[in-house]
Amino acid sequence: MIKRMNILAIGAHPDDIEYGCAGTLIKYAERDHRIHLMVLTGGEEGGEGEIRNREQHAAAKIIGSKQVFWGGYRDTQLPLNKELIDKIEEVLGEVKPDLILVNYGDDTHQDHRVLTEATMSATRYVRNVLFFEVPTTQNFNPQVFVDISDTLELKFQVLEAHESQVMKTNIEDMSIVELARANATFRGIQGRVKFAEAFAPLRLFINI
Repeated sequence: MIKRMNILAIGAHPDDIEYGCAGTLIKYAERDHRIHLMVLTGGEEGGEGEIRNREQHAAAKIIGSKQVFWGGYRDTQLPLNKELIDKIEEVLGEVKPDLILVNYGDDTHQDHRVLTEATMSATRYVRNVLFFEVPTTQNFNPQVFVDISDTLELKFQVLEAHESQVMKTNIEDMSIVELARANATFRGIQGRVKFAEAFAPLRLFINI
């Protein structure tokens, strides 16, 4: 009998998790694993906080997550301090995750860099921690791939749930869905499948 896992995805902003690992989370949810989300800021620099909150909960519902933990920090002002580490640890204590997925630290956005550093400290006793990429990620060299060919369309629905953000890619006439499809194709080629999400491990245990 397969053990039901607790999986925690942590993002600095609403829609980080959705771009980075929604296809993977949906696959886990479809197999009856428990999905939890933690979003550290309200994404206010990218839109109205109340709207982004509502969009995040709509996306979580499609993913199959029953719970969204909010950090309560201001967008662009995520501080690297003990309070942030403690806040992440509190959620770890409640969820008891078997797997954590979180923003990769080499990134042009300061919130993503800070979140990676804080999570590395908070998860020092967690066995499985993987980093995901977002459009502002740099120098990402993944070693873990998940075939999302069967959940790609649902991933697009999840991204479209963040309606206020769909066209905010800073690339003319390119939506976040188009960007996500291109990235899934590229990572799929690397992993020798049609569409994939890719991860860089902080730690990954193979249990034999």
